[in-house]
Amino acid sequence: MTLEELVACDNAAQKDPDSVVLCLLAIDEEEEDDIALQIHFTLIQSFCCDNDINIVRVSGMQRLAQLLGEPAETQGTTEARDLHCLLVTNPHTDAWKSHGLVEVASYCEESRGNNQWVPYISLQER
Repeated sequence: MTLEELVACDNAAQKDPDSVVLCLLAIDEEEEDDIALQIHFTLIQSFCCDNDINIVRVSGMQRLAQLLGEPAETQGTTEARDLHCLLVTNPHTDAWKSHGLVEVASYCEESRGNNQWVPYISLQER
């Protein structure tokens, strides 16, 4: 399963918050000092931990936008969608039926076992 398939969730999270199975928190190095964004991430992480939602931290906002099919002409403009927090949903009754989501959950669990509570993935430009 690809990232595009994992993140194609439109507004399903608003309709059924129990279907949220993963939270992607995306940030680039130049945004690391943004205090408001860090507070936002802290609150989201707390909520996700309280509700057993896996969290993955991602860098490479431009690559993420490409993977999600964002138009190149809107990337980096005020017209671009905010991709800092993406909720991945799975509408299935068995929340981990998707093989890709099972792999992500295993990665998150393994990371927590190594005391990395929020695993980090760096998306590289191609």
